[in-house]
Amino acid sequence: MTGAKSDNPHPRSDGAPVIVTALMGAADFAWANGLRQAHFPPERNVLPAHITLFHHLPPSALEEVAARLRRLCAGPRPAARLADVMLLGRGVAYRIDSPDLLHMRDDLADAFAGLLTPQDRARPRLHVTVQNKVAPATAKALAARLRADFCPRPFAIAGLAAWHYRDGPWDLAMKAMFRG
Repeated sequence: MTGAKSDNPHPRSDGAPVIVTALMGAADFAWANGLRQAHFPPERNVLPAHITLFHHLPPSALEEVAARLRRLCAGPRPAARLADVMLLGRGVAYRIDSPDLLHMRDDLADAFAGLLTPQDRARPRLHVTVQNKVAPATAKALAARLRADFCPRPFAIAGLAAWHYRDGPWDLAMKAMFRG
């Protein structure tokens, strides 16, 4: 997600949970978001393409989350590859392989261990969803079409961001871009 330009915490938390994502490079974001716009049910597509690292951190952790994301982004960007097409049952995603990004996520998970929901305690399968909440047959058909032309390739991870979740589009709380 490319979101707003500010890297300062959003002044309104309103008790809204915090979501942490990896930001894609501009070209990869445009490609993934174009697929999402084409294949996600329009009435359910309230977010641009994204790579979720944490689904629900407490708003009280935002200041520390922001500081840790900035520190991580002071280093080099993590290497990543677009690895495969994933069938999600009622949707389709592209799997992202990035041991470096998972290592960063593991460091964050260790720092926030006592605050993690059961979902966030599990190590994620990094991915970009391009279709969800459709009939299984529709998802299978799209997965087959996307697999027919698929070639693994490098995938740019440009930064990290935190968002406020308020039952709709996410509000950017902060973002930091990798320097290296």
